[in-house]
Amino acid sequence: MTMITDLVVLLVALLHGYFLILEMFLWDKPMGLKVFGQSKEKAETTKVLASNQGLYNGFIAGGLLVGLIQGTAGYDFKVYFLACVVVAGIYGAMTASRKILFVQALPGAIGLLLVLFSSH
Repeated sequence: MTMITDLVVLLVALLHGYFLILEMFLWDKPMGLKVFGQSKEKAETTKVLASNQGLYNGFIAGGLLVGLIQGTAGYDFKVYFLACVVVAGIYGAMTASRKILFVQALPGAIGLLLVLFSSH
């Protein structure tokens, strides 16, 4: 169970690393425009906000990786950062796009449940 749990936590961390790249570096590029379904003009006006959001996603990825590196001692890191992922995903689904519920909150919730119910 620990290996599966760690793989899910790693997946969530990698997703947030991917979100960092999308929001900080690809926001106004063709891939970012396609993923977020916005015009070049809107992307230009929101680029700084997206970059800030991407930085926060990087902090989440980093926190989850620290938790993984620490092994069982990283339990609190994993619980905290996965809880942040779930809350941010639910908020994003309510305010920005329902898709965020499935792309962010659901993987985070699965990871959180696995961490909570696995032995530490």
